[in-house]
Amino acid sequence: MENVGSNRFAELISQALHEEFGDNRSSVKMIARLINANERAVKNWFDGTNGPNGEFLVRLCRHSDLVLETVLLQSGRTELVKVRNLICMREKLHQMLSILDELEMMESD
Repeated sequence: MENVGSNRFAELISQALHEEFGDNRSSVKMIARLINANERAVKNWFDGTNGPNGEFLVRLCRHSDLVLETVLLQSGRTELVKVRNLICMREKLHQMLSILDELEMMESD
């Protein structure tokens, strides 16, 4: 596990935000509204200029799986990321099985 300084932390949060929310201005506005943050601060997070403080980081984690995963990985909590990924895969599998059941019922009608 690498030692994460404030610059690297800001860079990692920026990458997570871009990957999950995209690169447009509306993403900044949406996140600012979602977590009740200043748009300029959110733009700085997207730009990697700086990272969110603890309060806003927690709020971001409530709305961003990738930010949460980034924090867990940088905290050395890879086992929690694995568990979370398994839960997500199980949910997707359940959704796929439900769709297959629906298709099967359509065919039998």
